[in-house]
Amino acid sequence: MGYETVIGLEVHVELNTATKIFCSCSTAFGAKPNTQICPVCAGLPGALPVLNGKVLEYAIKTGLALDCEIAEVTAFDRKNYFYPDNPQNYQISQLYRPICTKGRMTIDTKEGQRTVGIHDIHMEEDAGKLVHDKGLSCVDLNRSGVPLLEIVTEADMRSGEEAVAFLEKLRSRIRYLGVSDCKIQEGSMRADVNLSVRPAGSGVYGTRTEMKNLSSYTAVREAVAYESERQIKLIEAGGSVIRETRRFDEKKKESISMRGKEGAEDYRYFPDPDLRSIYISAEHIEEIRNSLPEFAEERTARFIRDYCLSEKEASLLCREREMAELFERTVSLGAEAKSAANWFMGETLRLLAVRERDAGDIRFSAENLYKLIKLIKDGVINNTVAKEVFERMFDEDTDPEAYVEQKGLRQSSDEDEIRKLCLKAVNENPEAVEDYFGGKDRALGFLVGCVMKAGKGKVEPKTVRAVFGQLLEDMKE
Repeated sequence: MGYETVIGLEVHVELNTATKIFCSCSTAFGAKPNTQICPVCAGLPGALPVLNGKVLEYAIKTGLALDCEIAEVTAFDRKNYFYPDNPQNYQISQLYRPICTKGRMTIDTKEGQRTVGIHDIHMEEDAGKLVHDKGLSCVDLNRSGVPLLEIVTEADMRSGEEAVAFLEKLRSRIRYLGVSDCKIQEGSMRADVNLSVRPAGSGVYGTRTEMKNLSSYTAVREAVAYESERQIKLIEAGGSVIRETRRFDEKKKESISMRGKEGAEDYRYFPDPDLRSIYISAEHIEEIRNSLPEFAEERTARFIRDYCLSEKEASLLCREREMAELFERTVSLGAEAKSAANWFMGETLRLLAVRERDAGDIRFSAENLYKLIKLIKDGVINNTVAKEVFERMFDEDTDPEAYVEQKGLRQSSDEDEIRKLCLKAVNENPEAVEDYFGGKDRALGFLVGCVMKAGKGKVEPKTVRAVFGQLLEDMKE
């Protein structure tokens, strides 16, 4: 019997507001434990929460970007549970009147486009953090009260690849909005995977499990593959799937049971008595709608049209807002679009991967990239030297013109000097010369490479080829 995997996601996105959701404590990442807390986020008796207006604005923006209906009236509820990192013994969240509902987002899959429904988006506060060290468990409340959006999808995905495609597009869209940096490695975007299996063609959902806090695309793919296979084997062996919460072990690549899955009734939700309902006017919603940016899909189409880029080039550039904007500023200074695009798609993406950074961490300016492209175009440096200059520029936003002069990297087009290097290459590589005369064109490339190496990248390749052409022609005679 064939089976179909059914997947829904719960995605937690940490908002990049300067202060927490219900108090004025800083949300800055990396501070010393328990240095960014107050009576409100520490859950002390009598401390009253006050909603951060920026959180409401960011929630509405996100809802509009995901084609949601925005509630005219929204309210907060208390989700009651005990855990050491939860000082109030409840979390302020939304259940009965979430800020956004009935949204959708289209993703590209191998089978074509698929629309994933958004059940709701709600605002809530984050919990603190447990730190385990030397046999002790300590509580750090710096993260307590950090504002979150929880984006809950419908069960519309059918594979790990589709789940990752949704997360990638969601991350891009939210970063374009500027409401979160979505840095998965820092925990500002986390996904829970709800998964069940059913016989292919069946319209009845199976029993689902939830895998908590997956923090990478790879983990999502592997968790879906393992849990899907586990449930199918269990069913075929005559067992039944239990509704439970599981943890995915990325080292063992398997999911592990944690506890039975709670329902809303287990959390004893009730309206928060300390926070009033919020009334949102249609005019305010339209004002925010008019402030939405051009998203990756629209910008990709414009880049193809305005800059004559291929679809692949344009989509890579537009995947991250910071990269797309930097590309456009570089072109506006006078750089040729294709040349600028090549630097972003080649060395920029390579160095981001090597340095383990994302596009939001790019340090070089459009002005300096334009200068580098112009140095190549004017024949001042060649591509080999340009990569060395770019790497320095990537790390420190060094002025490429000043760096080239300081390091003496200008390439030489002095024909007498280049002729000496060419003669040396010919004398040291008689086999390559013989191959060239035998019709092997690659031999010339080898000889040119020898000269470039001897000249430490400071000789102009065009002049080298011209000198070799004349020199080898003279040798024929």
